[in-house]
Amino acid sequence: MRIHPTAIVENGAQLHDSVSVGPYSIIESGAIIGEGCRIESGARIFGQTRLGAHNRVCHGVTLGSEPQDLSFTPERAKPLVIGDHNHFKEGVNISCGLKSETGTRIGSHNYWMAYAHAGHDCLIGDHNILANSATLAGHVEVEDHCFLSGQVAVHQFCRIGAYVMVGGVSGVPQDVPPYALADGHRARLLGLNVVGLRRNGFTPEQRGRIKHVYRLVLRSGLRLAEALVRAEQEYPGPETTRIVQFIQSSRRGILSHA
Repeated sequence: MRIHPTAIVENGAQLHDSVSVGPYSIIESGAIIGEGCRIESGARIFGQTRLGAHNRVCHGVTLGSEPQDLSFTPERAKPLVIGDHNHFKEGVNISCGLKSETGTRIGSHNYWMAYAHAGHDCLIGDHNILANSATLAGHVEVEDHCFLSGQVAVHQFCRIGAYVMVGGVSGVPQDVPPYALADGHRARLLGLNVVGLRRNGFTPEQRGRIKHVYRLVLRSGLRLAEALVRAEQEYPGPETTRIVQFIQSSRRGILSHA
């Protein structure tokens, strides 16, 4: 274990023998830091944090900090649980949980650029990229393989489906269904995230199926429930199932299209 002499590691913090801690970082009692984690300078890991293996925490990152919620009291804090192989760039801030038993949860292989933020009780999947200053309010859910561009702001309780891209400086007030591209001051659906789908190996047949489903759901003029039934009948496949299930379970409604 390599701990810089200026770092503070409180009694009761659990660090794997392979962890390194840089100058002026603080790791509170109760925090758990897994194998191969690299904590760089000036970071603060609060006591509710559980870090998996091989995460990199860059300068000035705060993990498991007090939620920005006026109802918060220390005894109500819930864990921040983080998976493996995540990279948190400078100034990233992620709050601990507050109002759900699961707390705040981050999956694996996510890349958080400088000053990105996730509020309390967010649920983040795997292989996502949050660009500079992307901001998630409390209770936001982000599935897998998403790209949130710089200064995106996502409203509390919204969900971002898998393989979504949101353009820069967009405000997202409602759910963004899987595979979509969204953009705008109040974000609207612009079409499919074609670049992201190609990069992730979706075949022309799969991309075509997704396109037909969204055309039926968003532009056919049918009632939503009828359109979803027809989508599963006319374009069966795992992508269709994912879209239909996402829309049916939406609590805030789906973004409108441009």
